[in-house]
Amino acid sequence: MLEQAKAQPDKSYAQSQVLVDEAIRQLQGLEESSIRLLSEQAGDRASLHSINVLVLSLLLGKACGLAEADLQALGIGALLHDIGKQELPNRLRWDDEQFSSAEKKLYQEHVRHGIALGIKMELPSAALQCIAQHHEAANGNGYPMRLSGERISPLARILTLTNQYDNLCNPGNPAAAQTPHEALSTIFTRLKGRFDAQTMSVFIRMMGVYPPGSAVQLTDDRYAMVVSVNSSRPLKPRLIIYNPHIPKAEALVVDLEQQADLGVKRSIKPIQLPRQALDYLSPRQHICYFFERASSLAGGNDTS
Repeated sequence: MLEQAKAQPDKSYAQSQVLVDEAIRQLQGLEESSIRLLSEQAGDRASLHSINVLVLSLLLGKACGLAEADLQALGIGALLHDIGKQELPNRLRWDDEQFSSAEKKLYQEHVRHGIALGIKMELPSAALQCIAQHHEAANGNGYPMRLSGERISPLARILTLTNQYDNLCNPGNPAAAQTPHEALSTIFTRLKGRFDAQTMSVFIRMMGVYPPGSAVQLTDDRYAMVVSVNSSRPLKPRLIIYNPHIPKAEALVVDLEQQADLGVKRSIKPIQLPRQALDYLSPRQHICYFFERASSLAGGNDTS
C-alpha cells in the first residue's frame, strides 16, 4: 500500500480506507479496550511502525472522545504519516543522531513529500494536516512550520505523541531502544513541552504505569513481562512470570488484579534480566501493539 502510493494513489487510498474502517469498526465494538503486546512480528519495519502508530492513535483518539469521522481522518493520517519516506534513499528513512546537517535536512523533507503524495491520493484535509504536522511540537520546536499550541490540529496533537512514543521504543538504532516504561517516562519528563498537556495526560493514563512489553520485577522478587494493561487498573497489568519449573510454551498469563498479595516492585531493562529469565520471557526487539476486547482477557492464556 505504501509502496504503490505514487504509481496508484487511488488504489492505495482505497486500501487505506478499508484497513482503517475495519480497525475503527472493531474498536467501536469494544466497551472497554485493553492494549496488549503483540509478540510476533510480520512485515517490514516501515509497515510495523505505521500499524503501531495507527493502533495507538485510534486508541488515544477514542480515549479523547473523538467522533467516528475524526477517528477515520486520524486513522488515515496515522497510517500514512510517513508515506513521504518512499521518496528518500533507504539510508535516510530513519532519523539518526549521526546524520550530518545536510542529511538531517533531507530526512525532514519526507514531510513535504508526504503532503505531495497525500494531495495526489486526494486525502481529506484533516488527514493531510496530520501528515503535514506530525513532527510539529507544542513548544514550537518542531518542523517544518514550527507551529505551536493551538496552531497544531487536534488530530495531529495525537499523532505527534504516538509517533514519538513508537520511535522511542523502536528507533533506527536498536541499541538506543527504550522500554515502554522508559519511553513514557522520557515523554513525561524530558519531552513534555513538545506535546499537548491534556492529550499527554490521557495517553499516559491509557498506557498504564507499566505498558505492554515492560520487563518488571515483582514484590516477591520474581521476574515477569507485561502483556496487557487496562487503563482502569494501571497498577494491575497481566503478565507472564518467569518460572523455570514450567515450560516456556506453557507459561501462564497471570492477572495481578486477582493476586491481592502480589504487585510490581520496579520496571527493569530486559538486559538486566538474568539470562535464563531473558530467554524465557523473550522480550522482542520491536514492540508492537493491537487492541482486543478487555473482557476476553478474563479467561485462560489466550495469546491469539
